[in-house]
Amino acid sequence: MNLSLHDVSFRYKDKGPDILEHVTVSFQQGELVALTGRNGSGKTTITRIITGLEKPKSGSVEWDGKDITMWDAAERSRFIGYVFQQPDRQMFMPTVREEVAFGPRQQGKNEAEIQAIVTEALKATDLADRETEYPRSLSRGDKQRVAIASAIAMSSKYLILDEPTSGQDGREKKNLIELLHSLCQKGMTVILVTHDMDIAAGDCSRIIVVADHKIAFDGTAEALFSQDRKPESWGLTYPVSVVLGRTLPGNPYCGDIETFMECYEKVRRNQ
Repeated sequence: MNLSLHDVSFRYKDKGPDILEHVTVSFQQGELVALTGRNGSGKTTITRIITGLEKPKSGSVEWDGKDITMWDAAERSRFIGYVFQQPDRQMFMPTVREEVAFGPRQQGKNEAEIQAIVTEALKATDLADRETEYPRSLSRGDKQRVAIASAIAMSSKYLILDEPTSGQDGREKKNLIELLHSLCQKGMTVILVTHDMDIAAGDCSRIIVVADHKIAFDGTAEALFSQDRKPESWGLTYPVSVVLGRTLPGNPYCGDIETFMECYEKVRRNQ
């Protein structure tokens, strides 16, 4: 299943400046994609158009071969999940289990089916032992997991996360990325709105850069951070592993620290 924007332009006011100009981009099943760019570049607007919170000035949104441009956010929530940067803003039920059950219940599923779905979603997100707790009292990482479990329970095909790793330590980031990879392996498409270039380079299959109201780059991390490009002109920082890799003979591309260490050990053995 393919979700795509075709020649989309958007402005918030009729006579205001264009925020997006002729944007065409698609998302394939099972991808883990980083959507990045400077603050105000339009990346959040892209996600709002994808979810139906905004309608394009021109162009179309398509899913599975259907034009869904005029579908509202409620209709799209059947297959698109969204995790806010502050996930407690989307939580209002008294327990984790009831929070995750809310979506399937609104879909009209019977109670036995709902409980089975919720149990599976809590298991997938490692929240089974937190099901009776108040969602908003949890850590930010666990709140994210509750929001992700809610998306799983809704049978979402796409999951958008807004700056999911900001304010998290290394262990929390690792746990989140492992969960997202497991969802991608099951066929879910995950879109990370992020400034975290270490995550983008080390864990995402694709990076999309929004700049000057357009898609400035759409490709692999290795292509983005190659010495032929200047990602800093788009407000991006180089991942630590990439910078370290360039200090080694041959300037190998190192998308993560593990790859850098392997390259470093190879150089050391050959000395």
